[in-house]
Amino acid sequence: MRKRVMGASHSSSDSTPTRSRNYSPASGDTGQCPGPYLVLPLVVIEEILMNLPPYQVVRVARLVCRDWKDVVDSESLWRKRCRREGYHLSDPAKVPSNWRLFYFLCKKRRNLIKNPRAAEKFNGWQILENGGDQWQIEDPMVPHPNETVQKVFVTSYSMCKKSQLIDLEKEGYNPLFMDEFQPDIKISDWYAPRWDCGSQYEISVQLLNHRKRPIQTFAPDRVYFDQWNDQQWNEITHTFKNYGQGVRFIRFTHGGQDTQFWAGWYGVRVTESSVEICPSVDSVERSLPSE
Repeated sequence: MRKRVMGASHSSSDSTPTRSRNYSPASGDTGQCPGPYLVLPLVVIEEILMNLPPYQVVRVARLVCRDWKDVVDSESLWRKRCRREGYHLSDPAKVPSNWRLFYFLCKKRRNLIKNPRAAEKFNGWQILENGGDQWQIEDPMVPHPNETVQKVFVTSYSMCKKSQLIDLEKEGYNPLFMDEFQPDIKISDWYAPRWDCGSQYEISVQLLNHRKRPIQTFAPDRVYFDQWNDQQWNEITHTFKNYGQGVRFIRFTHGGQDTQFWAGWYGVRVTESSVEICPSVDSVERSLPSE
């Protein structure tokens, strides 16, 4: 899901040539489609390609002959696939120069946080602060709205904080695309207190340049819970927009503690953290896999 697919754009409109050629398997050095086997207008070739799995289009159909390659490389094909599959520009003024790349990044949108639900212990996380009796992993005391969440990270009686650093280029988002298109970056996190102990929660998400220096930061005020609360799950969300050029990394940090200094794990619980790059506008609610 992280493979970056690059492609050239050779057409600036949705119009498709209606000329036709004889089709046969690719013919050696010429790259043409000679032979009397079947005459296919390019508009028909395009419709065939529109209905093939996208990776087959790029890895197989593109190698058939020169005409098929030209259609696969055309701006028109991928713009039409975006329209057909509901990948709409969040800002009509921001038109991608590479529609094929835009299409694949939309299709492979995913949660960039590793191990967001504690399913793999602390794998993927850097422990920044490990106070009290240190971080712990437990079952949820109250069911999470997402029934697939079966584990949570739990804080103790002194500050517990952990972080992930996301390298956008390694995840398939090249610098040119990030600078030119500046797709929305959506973050979310879930947290809950224990009912019988006061606690606090905090989060900080930074967009970083190539030197890992902040370009933009989301760091809301700490959230405090009183003792004898309803211990319900809370979600915090934020969307970075129009953040400018130079974003190469994202640092996600969160944590908390209890406020009564009780031995054990009475602090805030966190789980289901998420960072998504969103080239297209959301048309429906989505539940996206993490990697």
